[in-house]
Amino acid sequence: MSVAAAETLPAAVPLALSYRGPVVEAVHYGQIAAAGPSGELAAALGDPETPVVMRSSAKPLQALAVVTSGAANRFGLQPRHLAIACASHQGTALHLAAVREILARLELDESYLDCGVHWPDDREERERLIRAGLAPTAIHNNCSGKHAGMLATALALGAPPRDYLDPAHPVQVLIRHHLALVSGASEIDLHPLADGCGAPTYALSLRSIATAFARLAHPEDLPEKVALAARRLTAAMIAHPELVQGPSSFNTALLQETAGAVIAKGGAEGLFALALTGSGLGLAIKVSDGSGRPWPPVVMALLAPQLSPLPPGLAVYAEPEQTNCHGAVVGTVRATVAVADLLPTPLPSEEVLP
Repeated sequence: MSVAAAETLPAAVPLALSYRGPVVEAVHYGQIAAAGPSGELAAALGDPETPVVMRSSAKPLQALAVVTSGAANRFGLQPRHLAIACASHQGTALHLAAVREILARLELDESYLDCGVHWPDDREERERLIRAGLAPTAIHNNCSGKHAGMLATALALGAPPRDYLDPAHPVQVLIRHHLALVSGASEIDLHPLADGCGAPTYALSLRSIATAFARLAHPEDLPEKVALAARRLTAAMIAHPELVQGPSSFNTALLQETAGAVIAKGGAEGLFALALTGSGLGLAIKVSDGSGRPWPPVVMALLAPQLSPLPPGLAVYAEPEQTNCHGAVVGTVRATVAVADLLPTPLPSEEVLP
């Protein structure tokens, strides 16, 4: 690596420590930004202006177009359909059924999904395909719900559904407009990057991502149509957490156990974004090594003062155990003191942060 390249590396601090017995075996570095709906920084670790690629954390923001375009009303999309449009699903039967329901309402078949193919994360569906001698299809892609929502948006806008991933397509133009609006970023500075599913994604500062999620939770200062869309989408995610990712996932457990107090969406390469619906605080967490392993203890350490006491179902995530091939507990993953002390006192739930 050249000296010039090294100098561009983001400032990062230890967020979590992986222990084997009493020994620190690995350190996960990263950055955190906390902001309210106004975009003002409430707290930070590392550099909150570091640009990071949003990846799947952008899905609830991308799904705003499904509502503002009129697609949700035109095609009678229910909360479960809006939840799957925000999802990185595991390919369970429930997930696949929700995506197929959207396509049926659009009168489109699965060939219109341009998200590419990978094996489903769900073991039962994966084994069903193997036993039947079948290959996975695009609907098994964890982003197929997002893509079904984009197809619905294209039809509602009167745009062609076959090239909806083109950054110049009306669907992507509308998504880019919403992303700038909720994050406070300049639209002309949003340059499309290709996500794993081929959809355009964007790099934003951690502060901007935290702001965007704060505005999802408290959209009062957004245009009425966008505010309504934000409320419908967050309500859908809260009502159907099992669709946002799936069984045994931290993202789904966080939504389920906090019962409407938190909205959250993880993304690839270590990015996790969430907001507290009471205080209006948005948080964006970036793990520098791209791992999702530190997410649970880091998020729990940040939320502990805000949700005291933590819901019992989340206790296991506060200091996740690590086991070996014999099932014996050999270590834990713990958030650092700096993370635990970042938001040491509860924020007022009766008032939205400025």
